[in-house]
Parts: sequence; C-alpha cells; structure tokens
Amino acid sequence: MQPLVKITALTKQFGHLTAVDHLSFSVEPASVYGFLGQNGAGKSTTIRMLTGLIMPSSGEIEIFGLSLAKHKKEILKQIGAVIEKPDVYQYLSAYDNLQLFARLSGIRPTRVSLMDQLAQVGLADRAKDKVAGFSQGMKQRLGIAIALVHQPQLIILDEPTNGLDPQGIADIRHLIIHLRTELKKTVIVSSHLLSEIEQVATQLLIIHKGKKVKEGNASELFDPAQTVVQLSTEQNETAWAVLQASSWQPYLQRITPEGIILKVDRRQIPALHQSLVHLQIPLISLQPRHSLEDYFLQVTTPGYVDTLSN
Repeated sequence: MQPLVKITALTKQFGHLTAVDHLSFSVEPASVYGFLGQNGAGKSTTIRMLTGLIMPSSGEIEIFGLSLAKHKKEILKQIGAVIEKPDVYQYLSAYDNLQLFARLSGIRPTRVSLMDQLAQVGLADRAKDKVAGFSQGMKQRLGIAIALVHQPQLIILDEPTNGLDPQGIADIRHLIIHLRTELKKTVIVSSHLLSEIEQVATQLLIIHKGKKVKEGNASELFDPAQTVVQLSTEQNETAWAVLQASSWQPYLQRITPEGIILKVDRRQIPALHQSLVHLQIPLISLQPRHSLEDYFLQVTTPGYVDTLSN
C-alpha cells in the first residue's frame, strides 16, 4: 500500500538554527499518526511545512503521491488542518461560522450537510449559539468541523488538546477515533499529552532537536513483558521479606524509600495483586510505570534515568 504522506530528508533552517534535521517518515492511509516531541523539538515547524505555510530548506514532501512543491494547490484542497487554536468568529453562531468558511473554500453546502458536519463533532444542539459562549473544547471541535467542511482525505491537528479540561480532552480523543474508524480519514496529530496519543495513535513518531528518534506503534516502542511496577505498602521492609520467600522473588528488583520495585509481564499484574492480598501484605498502591511517557523521557531527555528500571 502506498503511503498517503511520505517525507524524505526534510530539513528547515532558521539562520544558524536547524529546527528540523533530515527528518524522514511515512503515514499510511486511514491511520492516526502521533507526532511526539518536547517543546522546540520541531513538531510545529514540520506541520507548517506539511501544510505549505513555510518552505523547507531541503528535502521532499509527497502527499497523495504528489510533490507538495509542484502540486501545492491541488494537494491542499484535500487537507484540513487546525494549527494551534482555531481562528473563528466569536460573535457568529457555530452554523454561521461553518457556512462562512465553507463559502470561503468555494463550497455551497446545504443546511443538511452543515448540520451533519456539526453533529459529527457533537455541536448540532449548539448550532445557533454564538461561539463567544463556547468552552475552549467546543471551539476546538468547531475548528475541526471547519477543517472537515470540504471533505479532505488528510486531517492535521497541532496540539488539539491544549488548554482543555478533562472532558474536552476526552471529546477530542473520541472525535479523532471517529475520524479514523467511521469516516476513514487519515489524521496526523501532535500533542504533549502522551497518554492521550497512546490511546488514539496507530503509529508514533518521536523527534528530538529536529531529528527522528523512534518510529513505530506503541507495542514496538516498548516491551510489555518488561513492565516496571512500584508497590507501596504500610511496611515495605516486611513486605520485601515476604515477597523474597514467595514465587515473586525472581521479579524483585530493589527496595527504595518510595516502595518495592518489580519487573513483570503486564499480564501478570492481576495475579500479583491477588498474591499480595493472599500474602496479607497491606497494600497502599500498585503502579505500573513502563509507559509511553517513561519511554519518551528516556529517549528525549539528556541524562534522564528511569528510576524504576534497572
């Protein structure tokens, strides 16, 4: 299958600063491609190059099998994007905003199609309400509706959950999943909320200082058989001695002021919890720590040491 997006040796320099450094990756159709990196890693610069807002210093961007440099207008007709916060008219209604942006795109949609678009982002019941009264999460969903109004194949979302409350974050998460599974759209999404990306992305790319560090799916980026677990009990020293004499002895790593560290297969965690109850160990907390966030910090933070690994 031909990738929908193919990036080859993409580089962007601002004077002496190399913001993106020979970055290469590809995005498959009908996937959610998670784009991860710390602030200043080059995520937004890459996205701006993908959407034609800035020109690369070198490298090649191919979208839909075409060169962006040679077929920019044709390609951008099939891309919808929300870069940072959506730029909407506060004192127009959600419906009027969507209708206005549709007409600016050269589209004359019916009322039924506009209402359907608002329904897809959960705003049909607020269609006639002024955007000024919307929460940030609702504005973000309206921005995505605007990005979808011309029925693009590719959706690009730059930090779509910035500034949202937990409900707003969950709404955007469900919307991204809906775009891929129900509408068969391809989505590229950047975010600093790694746990959210882990739940929606089918592919992941981690960049650091403009360079690709790792690429793959979550199961490829870390081994679930090497899950680090921290136990906190009422009496850690006593609990350590009990576990030393149990079948869990081979999995013990060390005892720290914070608790007891084990390394197990993730599927063993329920059995571990049952054993702790059976051994009458007074458990305060059991926390798996081998997550995408831990992995991300390991590969992007100089000098970072995962205190829960050996």
